[in-house]
Amino acid sequence: MSPRLFNDDDVRAKLDAGTAVRAVRAAILAQYEGTLQAPPRVRASLGEGHLVFTAGYLREQGLFGFRAYATHGDAEQLVAVWSDEDGELLALVHGVELGVRRTGAIGAVAVDAVARPGAVRAGIVGAGAQAWSQLWALCAVRQVEEVVVAARRRERAAAFARRAADELGLRARAVVAVEDAVRERDVVIVATNSAVPVLESDWIAPGTHVTTLGPKTVSRHEVPAELARRAHVILTDSRAQAASYPEPHLFAVDQMIDVGAVLAGAVPGRTTPAQITVLCSVGLAGTEVALAAALSKTST
Repeated sequence: MSPRLFNDDDVRAKLDAGTAVRAVRAAILAQYEGTLQAPPRVRASLGEGHLVFTAGYLREQGLFGFRAYATHGDAEQLVAVWSDEDGELLALVHGVELGVRRTGAIGAVAVDAVARPGAVRAGIVGAGAQAWSQLWALCAVRQVEEVVVAARRRERAAAFARRAADELGLRARAVVAVEDAVRERDVVIVATNSAVPVLESDWIAPGTHVTTLGPKTVSRHEVPAELARRAHVILTDSRAQAASYPEPHLFAVDQMIDVGAVLAGAVPGRTTPAQITVLCSVGLAGTEVALAAALSKTST
């Protein structure tokens, strides 16, 4: 049987946020429980860039696969999924949308695990695809009362707010100042490419959950070092993957807690309403395989 083939349009049309969050939540929990094998990413140096591979084996689902992407420009990624029962190639997904939505689902799982309960007011810094996928997935785990977005280009923030209203039915507005986007928020999502902090630590109110998606190493970080010192709980989707980075993280790996450990009830997440929690998202290997498998099932 030929594998099912999917592109970005298929992902947008067939993968809803609830399905994505459930698949990623199960994969994160499986990694903690030892039923997902997900070694750190491997990089092959090729000329001016790298070809990067991540792999995962979901033992209880009987699935294994890999993701490959290049750092040369805007190269698309490829995800392949096989059955471990007979070795049949089940699905191939190409493009960029699956990876972006996978990252959004990881963020939503973390919010659901440690953010304060109830409806949330969201503040977003950045107006690109990663920021959008975080909001898209967040709507699957929490009622979003309001979204405030700031971006380097004011017109992109305005377009993002209109899209949030039109496609997600949210009350959304764009602001010029990052401070106005992140003050007094329940959830703050920082999704930029900035190598220097785009906000001040004291703009983050007690009780806020922060997701950082962009640079977060000691030499390049989109959030300030002071935020790492203020945070009471620092989560990651993969400590092993975080430890494999060539440069130390702004958030010390030995202080990070696996999201899966919180989901399993092995360690506490938030313990008081005033605590600041942070997700240092690194992209757990194998979650893209789980999401590709979920996408494939939507078409059976």
